[in-house]
Amino acid sequence: MATSLRSIKSLAPLLDRILVQRIKAEAKTASGIYLPESTVEKLSEAKVLAVGPGGTDKEGKRIEVSVKPGDRVLIPQYGGSPVKVGDEEYHLFRDHELLAKINE
Repeated sequence: MATSLRSIKSLAPLLDRILVQRIKAEAKTASGIYLPESTVEKLSEAKVLAVGPGGTDKEGKRIEVSVKPGDRVLIPQYGGSPVKVGDEEYHLFRDHELLAKINE
C-alpha cells in the first residue's frame, strides 16, 4: 500500500533505508517514433534522493550506507516500499536490497 505525502522533502529515511526515484525510460525511439506508455518498460535504474544514517551492528556501532544522495543505482524490479507524492512515485529500499551502484 502506498503512502501519500504532500512533499518528498518531508520524508527522512531511518536506519539503513534509502529513498530512490526510478529513472523513466525514453518514450521515443532513436528514429523519433513515440511509443505508447504501455510498451515502455520500467527501468531498474534509480536516482538516490535521501539516505538514512545507517544501521547498527551487534556492538552498537553505526554501519554507514553504501550510497549517497545523487548516486545512480540498480534496484530490483519488485520490492521496496512505495511512497506516492502527487503524481510521482518513489520507493524506500534497505541498503542491502540495492543491486549495484552505477559509477560513470
